[in-house]
Amino acid sequence: MPSAETTRVSTDEPEPVRPTREDEVALTGSELIGGPIGRRALLGTSWWTPVRVVALVAIGMFALGMVQKLPCYDGAWFFGASSQYTHACYSDIPHLYQGRGFADGLVPYFDKIPGDMEYLEYPVLTGVFMEVAAWLTPGSGTIQDQEQWYWMVNAGMLMVCAAVIAVCCARIHRRRPWDGLLVALAPAFALTATINWDLLAVALLAAAMLMWSRRRPLAFGVLVGLATAAKFYPFLVLGPLFVLCWRAGKWRAFATALLGAVGAWLAVNLPVMLLAPEGWSKFYRFSQERGVDFGSFFLVISQRVNIQITAETANAYAMVSMVLVCVGLVALTLTAPRRPRFAQLAFLIVAAFILTNKVYSPQYVLWLVPLAALARPRWRDFLIWQACEVAYFLGIWMYLAYTTSGDAHKGLPAEGYQLAIMAHLLGTLYLCVVVVCDIFLPERDVVRRAGDDDPSGGVLDGAEDVHVYGAAAHPPRHAMPFEGPQVEWGSRGPGGSSL
Repeated sequence: MPSAETTRVSTDEPEPVRPTREDEVALTGSELIGGPIGRRALLGTSWWTPVRVVALVAIGMFALGMVQKLPCYDGAWFFGASSQYTHACYSDIPHLYQGRGFADGLVPYFDKIPGDMEYLEYPVLTGVFMEVAAWLTPGSGTIQDQEQWYWMVNAGMLMVCAAVIAVCCARIHRRRPWDGLLVALAPAFALTATINWDLLAVALLAAAMLMWSRRRPLAFGVLVGLATAAKFYPFLVLGPLFVLCWRAGKWRAFATALLGAVGAWLAVNLPVMLLAPEGWSKFYRFSQERGVDFGSFFLVISQRVNIQITAETANAYAMVSMVLVCVGLVALTLTAPRRPRFAQLAFLIVAAFILTNKVYSPQYVLWLVPLAALARPRWRDFLIWQACEVAYFLGIWMYLAYTTSGDAHKGLPAEGYQLAIMAHLLGTLYLCVVVVCDIFLPERDVVRRAGDDDPSGGVLDGAEDVHVYGAAAHPPRHAMPFEGPQVEWGSRGPGGSSL
């Protein structure tokens, strides 16, 4: 088994990996655009660089997702409760323009909202994003006109976020820019991009991972802090990073990242926390008090067994499950034959949070798409998972159509919706399993098989192990000597030297 000493560090000017040479699905799919690039192609001599192609494809797919919302834009959001579900084009954005006081000029977190919610139930940076979109929305015309404009303004801002995500994913693994197409072409990404404001946090986290891969821990920490100020989940990646830095002894880099994250989060949250504590805490109270909701395994159990699972019980089970997963990831990281890649563990911890949560809104798939593309850049596995997520996307809207259509019962009954939930859960678990297999068997990992150690790892890329436990800490001492060509991990750096 190779060691860190024989691992090459990713070079600054690497030769790009062509997915059509290593991925059967990519090779087959390339026939739609004329087939794979030939060996005599002059790469890097055209304006059409991989990163630019990925960005344009992402924008094009985002636009197709907007077109998919057209039936709702033309009326289903405003007339008839079930039509926005039968057309699978629901979005929170137009409904919350009036429902959260933006149409009336109320200030988020400071002004109370008429109704049951009282205050905006989103983190501060997302609230700022929503407020900026409200400022850019024309105040003339009917409320329907204003809600249409509000959705359109938000869609334009979210399109920028989508492009940022695709570009970051194309640049994190320098030798694999075409892996960004996994994000750009993901069907669930296009379908769910304008349901809510999750893309803001996803873009900030993607930019953070790009900064970490470029060995800039402070910028990484600041962006993670901002991402956590927009959505709760991004801070989870600090856990795997801590364990990876523990194994590699990179305490200074981790401490810098942690201080940057805490400082950025406080800079955004502290003013609102001090001036409007009740409004600021609404997001956290709402998350704690929210009952078992759509998409979760708890909902399947409660419907199948016909029992009532309280929010407190669901919170307790979710917390225990996450603790067990974290313990397992620590053990996996410290005992794996090779130090896992940062993107692999980041995907696993966020996926575990989604699987154990008491709610799974369809747009939560956006959290995983860029991490999955970095953790397991294989088209077959990625598309299997995406098919399961599209099935869930259709399932939840058809279920809501069924529950809101009265005696007509148009849509999917509870039993069918439970199958859609199971498809989502099993698809995500499948991707987790193949990522764990890549960690236990590094020769299966296409990133490392292409000649890299951890291109998303920054200071961890090619670093020696300091703390290793289990069998990985005690390699066999009496292996039979072998004379002949041997396989080494990593790519040769400039001048033929290795680290």
